[in-house]
Amino acid sequence: MTAAFPARSSARAGRADSPWIRRWNEASASRLTLICLPHAGGSAGFYRPWAALMPPEVELVAIQYPGREDRFDDPESAGMGELVTAVADAVLPLLDRPYALFGHSMGSAVAWELAHELDRRQAPGPRRLFASGRAAPGTAVTGHLHRQDDDVLCAELARLGGTSREVLDDPGLRSLVLTAVRHDYRIIETHRPEARPPLSCPIHVLTGDADPELGERRSRAGAGGWADLTTARTEVRVFPGDHFYLTPRRREVVATVLRRMDPSLTTDARRTWPSTP
Repeated sequence: MTAAFPARSSARAGRADSPWIRRWNEASASRLTLICLPHAGGSAGFYRPWAALMPPEVELVAIQYPGREDRFDDPESAGMGELVTAVADAVLPLLDRPYALFGHSMGSAVAWELAHELDRRQAPGPRRLFASGRAAPGTAVTGHLHRQDDDVLCAELARLGGTSREVLDDPGLRSLVLTAVRHDYRIIETHRPEARPPLSCPIHVLTGDADPELGERRSRAGAGGWADLTTARTEVRVFPGDHFYLTPRRREVVATVLRRMDPSLTTDARRTWPSTP
């Protein structure tokens, strides 16, 4: 760790000022942090329902990419490197206690790159990396959807699920959604990860049993290529559902994440669960 790394007493000062950071649960009693990275076209708000499922010991932090919602006018990142550098700058003050990274789809690649960028800066590494809905960087199938017209992009969103038909049928909402989707697809489809030493933290792969993004590679043995990216163990958890399995299976997903972060958290989290999904 470098001498310039912030001490615990001041590390979290000003954390609410970053346009990249969103938090919804009280963190005064927290001893762990869960940092969540959205999918292509997604926003930090995708993880907001998770806040009600968090025990007091865990602070939920979600990353807000530029070019969407309240950051619609902020300049988009030129590529994965620029995106990850900015995210690392934003999360550094939050690493004064153990943390885990959770990324869904494109977010899993961002999480992996972020772990390496934080290691390059000699910052504390994650306790766990949760990779959801995407094969490992360098092995995931990519295409050129960011160059296609709106109808092709809409068909892709329909294939993956997670975007309501009402949104895609509304010209104004459709334009906003597709702007963010096209930008993020450009980042992930042009991402060419560098060869690096493997991480040292466990990687937990989560996926839906009908998710077209992993297909046959979702097996425990295959792990979507993620097992090759760490010297620690790799686990695979398959849930019923498609690419956005984690919406209807929210409680199960959060319970799985908490249990892997710290087995003592699961029971406490269940006490906070609301009666409605």
